[in-house]
Amino acid sequence: MEPPSRPGEFPYTRGIYPDMYRSRLWTMRQYAGFGSAEESNRRYRYLLSQGTTGLSVAFDLPTQMGIDPDHPLAAGEVGRTGVSIASLSDMRKLFEGIRLDEISTSMTVNSTAAVLLAFYVLTAREQGADWRKLNGTIQNDILKEYIARGTYIYPPRPAMRIITDLFAWATAEVPEWNTISISGYHIREAGSTAVQEVAFTFANAIAYIESAMAAGLDVDSFAPRLSFFFNAHSDFLTEIAKFRAARRLYAHLMRDRFGAKNERSWMLRFHTQTAGSTLTAQQPDVNLVRTALEALSAVLGGTQSLHTNARDEALGLPTQESAQLALRTQQIIAYETGVTNIADPVGGSFYIEEVTDRIEREAMDYIRRIDEMGGALRAIEIGFIQAEIQNAAFQFQKEIESGKRIIVSVNRFQMEERVKTPVFRIDPALERAQIESLRELKAGRNAETVRVRLERLEGAARGTDNLMPAILDAAEAYATVGEISDTLRRVFGEYRDAG
Repeated sequence: MEPPSRPGEFPYTRGIYPDMYRSRLWTMRQYAGFGSAEESNRRYRYLLSQGTTGLSVAFDLPTQMGIDPDHPLAAGEVGRTGVSIASLSDMRKLFEGIRLDEISTSMTVNSTAAVLLAFYVLTAREQGADWRKLNGTIQNDILKEYIARGTYIYPPRPAMRIITDLFAWATAEVPEWNTISISGYHIREAGSTAVQEVAFTFANAIAYIESAMAAGLDVDSFAPRLSFFFNAHSDFLTEIAKFRAARRLYAHLMRDRFGAKNERSWMLRFHTQTAGSTLTAQQPDVNLVRTALEALSAVLGGTQSLHTNARDEALGLPTQESAQLALRTQQIIAYETGVTNIADPVGGSFYIEEVTDRIEREAMDYIRRIDEMGGALRAIEIGFIQAEIQNAAFQFQKEIESGKRIIVSVNRFQMEERVKTPVFRIDPALERAQIESLRELKAGRNAETVRVRLERLEGAARGTDNLMPAILDAAEAYATVGEISDTLRRVFGEYRDAG
């Protein structure tokens, strides 16, 4: 058992700051984005007016996959699961009237993360902002896409190069920006256990850190800007212990394994989202209770940022009213429950401490096994991590079907009459408008400039130059997400899952 420590002291089991929320609350984000940039901008303005303290951008699948809205494969998907951003022009519209140097923005995008960050910093520059003062996070976590989510474009090794190039560029140009949000959330949504979520997330982190160091970056030059993204699931006490164990395990990895000297490199900073996979279409108002308890576990566990899911997300994108209620859930926890008045309210609980120790021990066992295989990249290539998650998900489902695990409204306490809940609908006209907007952009830009800059990007990709300056130049000339991604596809190829 780790000797007891105070909040703000290594290994940060009890929190990374001495006062935790007494001096500053977590950032309250509501993950949002749909349809066009203009539609999403209206939602962001509304959320900011209701007390959101940070923005969290959801992108549609074509944007995440490097496909423009006018591509045949994008048909029916434009603006559906997030906002459609095809160019710098769209990013400008997305943040119209929102000062980017006065807000923290999180962007959930991976394969095209470098392109979307380029759009973002160029938009900030147009607003007159200093890049060095921009604050936010780009998810940029490609390894978990091969494991659990599937929005990959390139094979793993060139994808790792793009990430490492972004690390190096951002360290110099946008030093306050979190260059990656290493995600356990999607691993948990795919069916992993709490232990697997911690273990596989950190195995991926080790791969990113080793890749950056192999490229010549000093660990303390980029580690303070690494951030993480975890799930707050339904087992209340286990989730609290999971966050505490993760902080302690990470502190030892950074100090003892990688030799980081900067204390900020040892501190695990993470965003949490309540579990989408626990939400039910049956009796959707019950999801309010689930989300409130999951959010409370994240706060008691010491999160730095939080998104609360809305009650209707098992049915579709959240309505404005349900998004507001999800935000109010955070505000009630922050201002009415009293849990923010002490740094670590659960410290000293025999059960919490025992589970914290167990999760740390079992996660470390997984990490050692993955190290013996040759690291996370190799473990992904041979399918080990995917198989472990699949087995855990299968076991969980068996427990539900046998009745061993009770899910209220699903296998117990059902209602014969289905509750009628308003469902948010995307207007199909938004897709047509986005395609037309893209056609106008291409007709009005300097095509020769775009061609030349994309050729430069291709040359950088075939060589060893950092890709970010060439991506920025192409983005500034209004090259699209699809055109930039296609340029890299020609060099790197596309990944095909053997399974």
